[in-house]
Amino acid sequence: MERPKQSTPSPSLKASGDLPGWKQVFWEDFDRGDVPVGEFPGDAYRPKWSAGYKDGTPDTAGQKGKHSGYYPGKVLSVKDGVLDWYLHTEDGVSMGAAPRPKFPNKAENPRRDNSMLYGRYSVRFKADSLRGYKMAWLLWPNSNKWPRDGEIDFPEGDLSESPHGAVHFRSDDPADFKMFNTNKTFTRWHVATTEWSPGKVEFFLDGRSIGVATKNIPKTPMHLILQTESCLPKCPNSTTEGHVQLDWIAVWTRAE
Repeated sequence: MERPKQSTPSPSLKASGDLPGWKQVFWEDFDRGDVPVGEFPGDAYRPKWSAGYKDGTPDTAGQKGKHSGYYPGKVLSVKDGVLDWYLHTEDGVSMGAAPRPKFPNKAENPRRDNSMLYGRYSVRFKADSLRGYKMAWLLWPNSNKWPRDGEIDFPEGDLSESPHGAVHFRSDDPADFKMFNTNKTFTRWHVATTEWSPGKVEFFLDGRSIGVATKNIPKTPMHLILQTESCLPKCPNSTTEGHVQLDWIAVWTRAE
């Protein structure tokens, strides 16, 4: 399938460098050359990226018996300055990928290369409208104790609908969460930003706040995963295929 034509990102939207109250620890705009499908991260991006789960790892729905999974070797590439997910089905299995950046942090027990307690995370992204495929670019607790230690997702949503932000509160109830809708589409470039600070999570889309949560906010270290998968709740048609694209990503820690 032919790749979508790239639009030119506006330099004024890029967010490299420190900000008031935030110290930058990671910046990537995929300017070190192309990497074909099957070779990401390659030599150019390996110091700062992991492809995530190995090919064949069940995704969220796959763990519940759906025919879906993570296949970075069949999905991820870098082309024309963007990280690209080629979402498609092979042999009856719908394929996604969940890469993650590597950035300096103080995580211990276990040590991680993409974990922080509080932070600011910003991505410039777009996607084809693909019913049955979903983005959930998220902060997941290092403890793996969910829902006890919470979860933060943005952007999240079925690619045929609208991206939203979600905070899963510290709770024993998986349904104890709040969503913040954008009423936008995935098919245009957007900048999604999450600010996670003590007692507060705020989401911004294209520089405008879409909501604030202050109840039972996660307060233990979390790690960032760009989780892109399928079959939640319904699997895509076998002929559905297209792309998710990440133009740039920036991460900050709270300034000391």
